[in-house]
Amino acid sequence: VQLQASGGGLVQAGGSLRLSCQAPRLIFSTFRGIDMDWYRQAPGKERELVASISISGSTKYADSVRGRFTISRDNSRKTVYLKMNSLKPDDTGLYYCSTSTSRGHGTLVTVSS
Repeated sequence: VQLQASGGGLVQAGGSLRLSCQAPRLIFSTFRGIDMDWYRQAPGKERELVASISISGSTKYADSVRGRFTISRDNSRKTVYLKMNSLKPDDTGLYYCSTSTSRGHGTLVTVSS
């Protein structure tokens, strides 16, 4: 599964970003049957599972982002989103989406203090 993440960038603390992850080569019926995750990898830190969304739309969040981040999916666009509000410098890292078998290349988020 090819996964293309976008939407990262440089933002000041307190700002917002919306990340997108698209699976352009999947057909709609396949995409809607896949649970999707967002991970992040910060320099010197272990990879962290940030948010997950199931095929039914149920969501889970890491304690570090709960209440600030929102994961959603649009199956018709074969896209998963991660809306990030109230960003902190600790949110800096490479964000990538993932399924149980595939991982995208990621998009870099940098939060300045």
